[in-house]
Amino acid sequence: QVQLVESGGGLVQAGGSLRLSCAASGRTVSTYAMAWFRQAPGKEREFVCAIRWSGGSTYYGDSVKGRFTISRDNSKNTVYLQMNSLKPEDTAVYYCAADLSYNRIYLTGNCDYWGQGTQVTVSS
Repeated sequence: QVQLVESGGGLVQAGGSLRLSCAASGRTVSTYAMAWFRQAPGKEREFVCAIRWSGGSTYYGDSVKGRFTISRDNSKNTVYLQMNSLKPEDTAVYYCAADLSYNRIYLTGNCDYWGQGTQVTVSS
């Protein structure tokens, strides 16, 4: 089992920045690929980005490419999402997720484990 707890969400003005954290616990967490998804009210869940267990490869959704950066610190079992140049359309609940398959995450949007989510609100 893997437990995921997100933090760092909040209210920010358009153009601002936020950094989300996802603390993972459970056995062999460092071997899992990690990802961030988001879901806005009335919309489908959207893939944001993913990172391999080694941190050597990342993949981003088109809507956040160039503005968001995913990183991980396996010594702390923590994944980060640095969000810059935030826009009102980035407003959503952001979820951390983990899966043994990096490719499955962005190809299918399915993951073995999910966090409870953290709200990000960007005001115009």
